[in-house]
Amino acid sequence: MPWKYIFFTGMMITVIAGCKGRKDEEPVRDQGFTVTDTMMKRIVIDTVKNERVKGTITLNAKITAEEDKYVEVFPLVGGNVTSVNVESGDYVKKGDVLAVIHSGEVADMERQLTEAQGDVAQARKNLEVQKDMYAAKLSSDRDLLTAQKELQKVEANLTRTEELFKIYNTGKKSDYIVTAPITGFIIDKKINHDMLLRSDNAQNIFTIAQIDEVWVVANVYESDISRITEGMDAVIRTLSYPDKLFTGKVDKIFNILDPQTKTLRIRIRLPNPGFMLKPEMVATVTVYYNEAQNYPAVPSSSVVFDKSKNFVMIFHDRSKVETREITIYKSTNDKTYISSGVKEGERVISKNTLYIYDELND
Repeated sequence: MPWKYIFFTGMMITVIAGCKGRKDEEPVRDQGFTVTDTMMKRIVIDTVKNERVKGTITLNAKITAEEDKYVEVFPLVGGNVTSVNVESGDYVKKGDVLAVIHSGEVADMERQLTEAQGDVAQARKNLEVQKDMYAAKLSSDRDLLTAQKELQKVEANLTRTEELFKIYNTGKKSDYIVTAPITGFIIDKKINHDMLLRSDNAQNIFTIAQIDEVWVVANVYESDISRITEGMDAVIRTLSYPDKLFTGKVDKIFNILDPQTKTLRIRIRLPNPGFMLKPEMVATVTVYYNEAQNYPAVPSSSVVFDKSKNFVMIFHDRSKVETREITIYKSTNDKTYISSGVKEGERVISKNTLYIYDELND
């Protein structure tokens, strides 16, 4: 056999052997990786599901007290404010004294009450006299009837004056007592010690609200109105609690546009244990609506972005974890819809994904 042929044959064997070695290198590295018991405790595995794509709309909103659960307190008389017992934000119970107003109007009512009581006492005496005179045949039936009617008249006037006292909630020394009509929080206060209130004052001096349940009122722009329906899921975020999510549903659509902002208001009711949410807090509302398409969906935490591409880690078993490139159709805060790269039923790592990705791809 010519030596050139022998040399060429040897070179080909060497090249083939080298190629085979390089071909086998990649699988050997992957096959050598195993998810340990410690890793298994740290990761979460989710199954890919075909789901209707959910779109999102983000809206500006604020927290408000329920309209049926707050009361504005107005003074029924004018006068000098002698004491104020609460501040904005204080919790009060029904009947608690909020303020005291020394009032000339109350003094006049006290005078009227004293006069009415005197008139009743005098009318009763007159009636007794008439009864005695009638029994002695010294007066007529008309005189007795007149005395009885006069007593009824002054008693009615006394009853009216006493009812006014109850309504006005007067105290001693011509004082008007301002009390809390409901249990709740003082969310607005427009009165101070030594303030002089006019008798024709039309402004409330306190606002009290119950905030065990609150409203989240959001503004929807015209371009998004067609997507908004009652019952939509909503996630609420606040500046005060950036790491906490509040969830609810759209329970009312106010079908009138604000002429200034050209927005439609929607409402989400939220329970408020611990009174965390305060009226006038600024919030961001994300509402979810369904699109027409279905796509494979995975938790957004499953996706790894690296080298301008998106990947998921497909979990076959502890000794076989695959790095798979995907194409994303749409992504939300918690879910990603995939147009290519995975199929329903496959399993992906959705927690500590980057840790496994780095172990396999470094």
